[in-house]
Amino acid sequence: MRSADIQQEGLFSYLSPESRVPKKHPLWPVRAMVNEALAQLRTQFEAAYGHAGRASIAPEKLLRASLLQIFYSIRGERLLREQLDYNLLFRWFVGLSMDAAVWDHSTFSKNRDRLLESDITRGFFDAVLAQAKAKGLTSDEHFSVDGTLIEARASMKSVRRKDGSDDPPQEGGRNPERDFHGEKRTNETHESTTDPEARLFCKSKGSGAKLCYISLALMENRPVW
Repeated sequence: MRSADIQQEGLFSYLSPESRVPKKHPLWPVRAMVNEALAQLRTQFEAAYGHAGRASIAPEKLLRASLLQIFYSIRGERLLREQLDYNLLFRWFVGLSMDAAVWDHSTFSKNRDRLLESDITRGFFDAVLAQAKAKGLTSDEHFSVDGTLIEARASMKSVRRKDGSDDPPQEGGRNPERDFHGEKRTNETHESTTDPEARLFCKSKGSGAKLCYISLALMENRPVW
């Protein structure tokens, strides 16, 4: 028998975000470690925040939300807020109920940045690291480092001296010819006029330099026998 496609909202809901998260989800042990570390910082939280005025976002929620932003590579605070609005997994990890309103993205940014600049964040990191060491989850013997160059969408013709001494003449047209032979260019003295954040990198010795972004990854690869 085919059931009817009825999409009527219920008046009340008796389910919590926690009940929707599978018990084998990898965020369960992470959340347990995070909550234990945050409990150790409760005294520091009380000392860092005043007792008068409008209540701010709880620092515990700020740190949990920042972890989610890192874990899931969320590009900005607006997208993070969107996820927190409808993603039950995110609501559960941060500590928001089903009916709790999500803070504005700009409010989150200001509160988060102020928290990261304090010593509390360092204390949070040390508390989590201490737990990992106590459980034998860390090692200082086996690490791998990987570097990846992401080529920028900028032409080498856009590389100019930062002091402007090699700017092309005005009568040279929009794209005048340039002779780079014998010219030494470094990231300290030159930059791209179309993508100033790109840097000159070469993949290996003897290869030509290109405008790129560099991404470095450090990974522990301790063998498990």
